[in-house]
Amino acid sequence: VSDASLVVMAGGLGTRFGGVKQLAEVGRAGEAILDFTIRDALAAGVVRIVVIARSDIDGDLRRHLRTQHGSGLDLEVVHQDAFGPPRARPWGTGHAVAGAASLLDGPAVVVNADDYYGATGVARVAEAVASTGSRAVMLGFPLAGTLPDSGRVSRGVCRLGADGLLKGLVETHGIGWEGATITALDPFGDLDPTTPVSMNIWGLPLHAVERLVGQWEEFHAVNSADPTVEFLLPEALAGQHREGSLDIAVLSTDEEWIGLTNREDLEVARAAFADL
Repeated sequence: VSDASLVVMAGGLGTRFGGVKQLAEVGRAGEAILDFTIRDALAAGVVRIVVIARSDIDGDLRRHLRTQHGSGLDLEVVHQDAFGPPRARPWGTGHAVAGAASLLDGPAVVVNADDYYGATGVARVAEAVASTGSRAVMLGFPLAGTLPDSGRVSRGVCRLGADGLLKGLVETHGIGWEGATITALDPFGDLDPTTPVSMNIWGLPLHAVERLVGQWEEFHAVNSADPTVEFLLPEALAGQHREGSLDIAVLSTDEEWIGLTNREDLEVARAAFADL
């Protein structure tokens, strides 16, 4: 996997979190979630790190990563707000990865900065995308393990074919527990706790990342005046699948997912990392 890069999406505003959650400390030595992911990538032989961030956190981000990983880290920082027209709200995860395309010369393991995918997550995706040629890879987590004890969240619910390939991904909103049952508000209905969901860890061959650039240009041509619409990575990859240019294999995992959405998630995350 030596030609693969880890692409970390760290461009979010952290509105619900109330601060720069990309650098929020969750580890005993001041680590943020992305530091654990970077260490896992380095251990798996992925040595090139590309972080997509806002320009206003560039200095803090570089200082943090230098403290955690030393000055020898093979690091590139892409300013998402400098790629494409300026807008208060970032243009979305698909736009973020498209902005990193020019820095890549091989497959990419794409992750969220504020999600941790388990000790084997990055390694499994890196190995799979390196061995599958033109096929993309997604790590699917059982729905029940990604839900908070209270409140409702959105998840990308996966539909798989008998061959293990992704046939569809439905962005489902208002998912939460009602007693022992998981219900969703949009689309409305009950969900199986074992249903695989996407937490935005992908293994992408280079051609898929390059196609994202064209998709972004097509998207922006139609939506340039909209202040809130987003060019989202799962929807863009689903579009490539519909075009017939991309198959996506789904790997199952029983790893524990750890993530930050709200400020209240910090203590839960710190406790989880303390146990690793």
